[in-house]
Amino acid sequence: MKALIAMSGGVDSSVSALLMKEQGYECIGCTMKLYANEDIAVCSTNTCCSLDDVEDAKSVARRLGMPHYTFNFQDQFKEKVIGNFIYCYENGMTPNPCIQCNKHMKFTELYRRALELGCDKVVTGHYARIRKCDNGYQLLKGLDPNKDQSYVLYEMTQEELAHTAFPVGELTKEEVRKIAEGNDFINADKPDSQDICFVPDGDYVAAIKRFSGKEYAPGDFVDAEGNVLGKHKGIVGYTIGQRKGLGISAAYPLYVTKLDVKNNKVVLGKNEDLFSKDVHVKDINWINPDIMQDKFKCSAKVRYRMKDEPCTVERIGDSEAKITFDEPQRAITPGQSAVFYDGEVVLGGGIIIC
Repeated sequence: MKALIAMSGGVDSSVSALLMKEQGYECIGCTMKLYANEDIAVCSTNTCCSLDDVEDAKSVARRLGMPHYTFNFQDQFKEKVIGNFIYCYENGMTPNPCIQCNKHMKFTELYRRALELGCDKVVTGHYARIRKCDNGYQLLKGLDPNKDQSYVLYEMTQEELAHTAFPVGELTKEEVRKIAEGNDFINADKPDSQDICFVPDGDYVAAIKRFSGKEYAPGDFVDAEGNVLGKHKGIVGYTIGQRKGLGISAAYPLYVTKLDVKNNKVVLGKNEDLFSKDVHVKDINWINPDIMQDKFKCSAKVRYRMKDEPCTVERIGDSEAKITFDEPQRAITPGQSAVFYDGEVVLGGGIIIC
């Protein structure tokens, strides 16, 4: 049995490689080159895919006696991930590029490369789990609730789940670091990456301008009645729920409640204006579509860092749905993903449109 290990240079993927070797797999390590360092204009240890990360991955691979390759996926990443990132912000949405990267890079491009190399499994360091059941495969939350990454994996298909392994999904982060320390891995104490890899300084607006080559026209801040409150600096600089950086004085805190792209206006309102029970979702991937009912109770997340909340889902055709939460949720944001759960099992998810 052969496994292709996606090695970011971090501790999670390194321990994943070790665990697969211990299971008897012949392992091949690889690091995906997704962009040139000069493209992101900043060097940072808070992101992945830097030259140091590649060297850390190679160091662990050597220690484990496995070959390591670097695959150049820059063109695909620019088109599928960075291109989507720019498109969303230009159209009043807030994307999650990690979801797009998993979908297009790890479980499409990397899976294709794994097949070419005769590998049975693609292995990553995600904190999630895969379980074989009577109806196929299930994607489950990672056992460490503080590290669970199932939210960014909802696009996976039955075929991909059948040929993927998440070895650290059964462990806590503390246990993973102890394993790395016990095996003298160079990255045992390496900090987790915090930022989007191609925006390591967190300045999304500067990144969008750099990649698109555009400047974005200023426009009006308005209230719900259309009264002008001030001037914004370009619609790509704002997202639903934002309070900081508005530069508007008012008798009460103001938040972004809507982005009117057509008229280049940013609508501001009160915190209570951000709450809603209803969400419409498109481009849904059902992980096991054969068992999904037309209307059902479950729980859902509308952003990564939140607890999944009880709701009712009504399917609209194969790829759309209406979600009605039991309790209002704050700052439901177009472009983000709604992901459905039945306990620890991920049912699927899609892109929020309103």
